[in-house]
Amino acid sequence: MTAVITPAPALQQIRHDWRKYVVYIGFVLVFCFFAITQGSNFLNVTTLVNIATQAAPITIMAVATVFVLSLGEIDLSIGSTVALSALSAAVALQITGWWWAGALAGLLVGALVGFINGVFITAFRLPSFLVTLATMGLVAGLAQQITNLQSVPVTDPAFVWIFGGGTLAGVPILIWWSLAIAVLGWHVLRQRRAGAHVLAVGNHAQAARVSGINVARVRLLVFTASGAAAALAGILYAGRLAGATYTLGTADLMSVLAAVIVGGTALTGGRGSIIGAVVGSLFMSMINYGLLLGGLTVAQQMIVRGVIILLAVTLSLRGKKGQ
Repeated sequence: MTAVITPAPALQQIRHDWRKYVVYIGFVLVFCFFAITQGSNFLNVTTLVNIATQAAPITIMAVATVFVLSLGEIDLSIGSTVALSALSAAVALQITGWWWAGALAGLLVGALVGFINGVFITAFRLPSFLVTLATMGLVAGLAQQITNLQSVPVTDPAFVWIFGGGTLAGVPILIWWSLAIAVLGWHVLRQRRAGAHVLAVGNHAQAARVSGINVARVRLLVFTASGAAAALAGILYAGRLAGATYTLGTADLMSVLAAVIVGGTALTGGRGSIIGAVVGSLFMSMINYGLLLGGLTVAQQMIVRGVIILLAVTLSLRGKKGQ
């Protein structure tokens, strides 16, 4: 009788979970590629700090998008919310002269957009794709309308320091913002009951409902938080650029989705990784910066991001089917 040799359980686990490490492997490979091809133009402190700084708004939105995708939903309106919130903050700052009033106005506008998305999705049982596609256009139109396509300068020194231009302990304030949001997101998703509820709803909404989870409330809170995160990203853009315009955030949706999906969050819900999303956002920022150093145009960078999203979605869906 021939003996059947089965793989060790540890080896089976590695084969089953290898997709979780794609973003880390890709990050190392791309880093080495740019280090070799760009040399000292890439391997210097200024460039590495710039990569992390430019990734900060994407990181903040990616953390919130982990929760949205973990629900099995999607939020297409975050890019438009960035612009509307930044403009609202800049206008409020001009009217009041108080930095905190501008920041509060921007955050409230973003949270309101997310809340409206959540209401239509939960109360009217509409697909999040269609709801956020509609609000994406609506919010983009409002952003263009409120200032008549004009940019709004931000000159308040406190606002600029706190939300983009300052440094703390020698580290740009944008990096501190992204670290704080990433730690908060990881804590909520992995250490709090709210995170467990999000994953449960994304894995099987009906089973979560039967177990006593208020599915509608979970969805409403997640979409409100997504809008608030996009608003914070918009405020950080306004602080860093010392101004706001309706074009802010127009290309961010692709980068955010690419960062989150390649970072290991499942499109179909029930699985999310905050750390993977953070590394994914740095990965996308590094690619953009490296391609810029290599002389590629913005259009060519968009093509690369599209290819990355396609590959990441393929791996994500195959991984879900194989479970």
